[in-house]
Amino acid sequence: MAQAPAAKAPAAQAQAPLDALEIATRSGVVVLEVEMARTDKQRETGLMYRKELPERQGMLFDFGVDQPVYMWMKNTYIPLDMVFIRRDGSIARIEAMTTPFSERTISSGEPVRAVLEIPGGAAKRLGIAPGDKVSTTLFGSR
Repeated sequence: MAQAPAAKAPAAQAQAPLDALEIATRSGVVVLEVEMARTDKQRETGLMYRKELPERQGMLFDFGVDQPVYMWMKNTYIPLDMVFIRRDGSIARIEAMTTPFSERTISSGEPVRAVLEIPGGAAKRLGIAPGDKVSTTLFGSR
């Protein structure tokens, strides 16, 4: 009996144009370049299937309104830091070094406007911490 060919994982989505994002940390301003995930499809796919992400790049998920947010790492090949951001641009919390392919739910812990995903461990290396302030057009501060 012949076997059907194995289903292939979808190709990683094409990288969107990058926007500047600044984070005012205790030790200075960190500048990142981020893709914006504004549509349901972009938010659903996120960084799935990507095999690499440069240190100072990431994806900013804009949820449009403050709400509790739940993320996961299904079909995500690389560890990420998830930075949960309030509507005023302040960082509520950081989930560091998430586990690739995990379907464990990662909660914002409170209503947030956005989530920034960056390479796993980058928040610690760059000195990004809860309470720091994110500045970008999304928060009307750039």
